Amino acid sequence: MSVRHYLRRPPEVSAAEALRLVEEGALVVDVRREREWRDHHVPGSLHLPLTDLEARAEELPDDRVLIAFCTGGLLSRGAANLLAELGFDAVSLARGLMGWRAAGGALEGERVG
Repeated sequence: MSVRHYLRRPPEVSAAEALRLVEEGALVVDVRREREWRDHHVPGSLHLPLTDLEARAEELPDDRVLIAFCTGGLLSRGAANLLAELGFDAVSLARGLMGWRAAGGALEGERVG
């Protein structure tokens, strides 16, 4: 993935907005590495590492908003840009995991708590 995917600004939503979108049927796409995913992730999210995103995009639903998710927001911006270029309705979660936690979003995994 080129640097331009990280520098462009995709639509970005706050964690509070992401929580609302999930309630309405949006899918959180966690683009972090396997270890980070195992430690903690959003319940019901799909783990699709950024390195595999383009090759596995056919696994994603095209009838739901996709919320790209990472730890701090940088990887998710690149992922949201790529997803939008591939024709998906995608947004990036501002502040990633940190924002999700601050908004009281639920987490599950090996190191939740």
